[in-house]
Amino acid sequence: MSAVFRDLLRKVGSGAHTSEALTRAEAALATEMMLQQTATPAQIGAFMIAHRIKRPTGEELAGLLDAYDHLGPKLKPIHAAHPTLVLGIPYDGRSRTAPVSPITALILTAAGCPVLMHGGRRMPTKEGIPLAEVWQGLGVDWTQLELDQVQQIFAQTLMGFVYQPRHFPLAEDMVPYREQLGKRPPFATVELFWCPYAGEAIVVSGYVHPPTEEISRIAHTLRGVKHFMTVKGLEGSCDLPRDRTAIIGVHQPDADPPTERLLLHPRDYGFAGTDVPLTDNLIPDLQAVLRGEASELMESAVWNGGFYLWQCGAVPDMESGLAQARTLLQEGKAAEKLAELSKATCITPVPI
Repeated sequence: MSAVFRDLLRKVGSGAHTSEALTRAEAALATEMMLQQTATPAQIGAFMIAHRIKRPTGEELAGLLDAYDHLGPKLKPIHAAHPTLVLGIPYDGRSRTAPVSPITALILTAAGCPVLMHGGRRMPTKEGIPLAEVWQGLGVDWTQLELDQVQQIFAQTLMGFVYQPRHFPLAEDMVPYREQLGKRPPFATVELFWCPYAGEAIVVSGYVHPPTEEISRIAHTLRGVKHFMTVKGLEGSCDLPRDRTAIIGVHQPDADPPTERLLLHPRDYGFAGTDVPLTDNLIPDLQAVLRGEASELMESAVWNGGFYLWQCGAVPDMESGLAQARTLLQEGKAAEKLAELSKATCITPVPI
């Protein structure tokens, strides 16, 4: 048993009236001890559930992210006209709405904007469809690549994917605890704000609960992250909704004020509609979007692609982004990027 970890556990697990927040350094130490399993299984499980009940502070989240940076993988900087967009999406996937973020990534990379995603296998508690599985359906398998291969593909195509089971086994070893506890631990929050890239990046994080936005702002500010965004997206993802106002926090250090709250009303741009439900026809429907066929999913892809083209600096405003996103889909440029990725990952391209 680790006596050091026991003292950290005592601080967060003493109850509603006597528990204490960890310092940033203590949170980093606790996370490293869990990832390296120098803490015992009983201690790890107890910490996860106690910290979930207490809820992490912004300073604690900064410490957790410090540990991920210290022990986790990172892709090296690449040369590009725009900063890399790092999308933080819940690892336990989607179960109600159709994900469009892979199409968003193809739109962005076709326009010269690098995109880095990260995720894992089907994971508790939701056990929804994860990003890696959607990419596999489209003909790109990130799950069999070593990190240096991902680095090469990222430099070549501007698209990369860090796959936790292969590239970050220390974090993957924590997944059984999620299965046994039946609750999302603080690691699920860390995954949303982690940036496995060593270059200039725009860190985009999806969220569901409003307090997450504030603790992320504190954590990123403490860690010196220059440009980050929070998106109250579909099922906690970075996908902008169309059936309600999109709530987005944008932090840019040179802006005045540095943090701006964007409230994007889809109806103001002609994109109001019902968010497309997840069905067994997801992959054929995404392929139809890449062929430029009109559908509600196409409108969702344009809505998201246009917004992120604007935020990456590829276009001067939202309207221009929407127009360019539609053009890249209708003219087959996003489909060409998918074929390039399929070839780069040695997977037989799927006809579009």
